[in-house]
Amino acid sequence: MPQLLPLQLFKNLSDDTRLSLVLLLREKGELCVCELSSTLKETQPKISRHLALLRESGLLLDRRDGKWIHYRLSPHMPAWAAVVIEQAYLCQRDDILKLSQQAERDNGTPYGKPVCI
Repeated sequence: MPQLLPLQLFKNLSDDTRLSLVLLLREKGELCVCELSSTLKETQPKISRHLALLRESGLLLDRRDGKWIHYRLSPHMPAWAAVVIEQAYLCQRDDILKLSQQAERDNGTPYGKPVCI
């Protein structure tokens, strides 16, 4: 995994979609691509492209479960980067909670598999 530099972190977080993905993963722990796509109301290819950039920079880890790929924040990211993400989360917590609650209402399930079918 390449060393994450501050400029790379801030470039990654300067995009609204990527920032929202990171903050949602901070809130929920782990989500699959379809859950993230549904929550942000974006296409799966767009979300997957942004997730790949975040994964390549060392911010995210992924795991495959059948046809689904689940993402989570990497516990291996530098401590300074985790602090930046935590502070961003604390600033945006209310908005992220509303977004995640709205997704649960829209989907009729708290990030369950039916969203992904």
